[in-house]
Amino acid sequence: MTWLERIAFFSTLDIAALSLLVVAWLVIGWRIEHPTSRHPSTSQIMAGYRREWMRQMITREPRIFDAQVVASLRQGTAFFASTSVIAIGGTLAVIGNAERVTDIANELTLMDAPAFVWEVKLVILCLFLTNAFLKFVWANRLFGYAAVVMAAVPNDATDSLCEPRAMQAAEVNIAAARSFNRGLRSVYFGLTCAAWLAGPVPLIAATLFTIGVIWRREFASNSRTILLGTQT
Repeated sequence: MTWLERIAFFSTLDIAALSLLVVAWLVIGWRIEHPTSRHPSTSQIMAGYRREWMRQMITREPRIFDAQVVASLRQGTAFFASTSVIAIGGTLAVIGNAERVTDIANELTLMDAPAFVWEVKLVILCLFLTNAFLKFVWANRLFGYAAVVMAAVPNDATDSLCEPRAMQAAEVNIAAARSFNRGLRSVYFGLTCAAWLAGPVPLIAATLFTIGVIWRREFASNSRTILLGTQT
């Protein structure tokens, strides 16, 4: 059986639903990272606070508090990276038992699809989880870089290197947070992709729901209002 014949197992609605998922994932990510100046996202607002954090660190003595915050951030990325690996392993295990999964899935969804269909759906889910894992690992590494740069900030606040080094640490910290947020979005849309197992219509509904949740958290949440209202 050729690939074209296998693709024929998927309906036009299936392809449209998957396309919507991928486009939504890319577009919402771009919009969050490139908001308008009048309506910044929560991520962009937090970037400002990260820069202010590094400015305050220059005169903070001792800087143990700052080190603890970075360590806490690294623990968070390590946790999500480990969780992603477990999820990937579970998904691959399910793919390895495709025949049993096919029988159960066809019975639950009242479909008569071959194992190939379910394998493709699970592989796409696995790709989202893999992307999330890579983003979390890179975020963890970047937070480590940020900690090193922070340690390189001179203790003497009058040193001419203080401000530039602190801003370097801030930008690395922001890059780490951006990678972490990308990993989270991959997890969100990976979970959304799981709805495809029930059919294209549930996938479309889950995609729209996920977009709404992410949009609210980034552009219309109470926490955003608080952060924006107290930002200097």
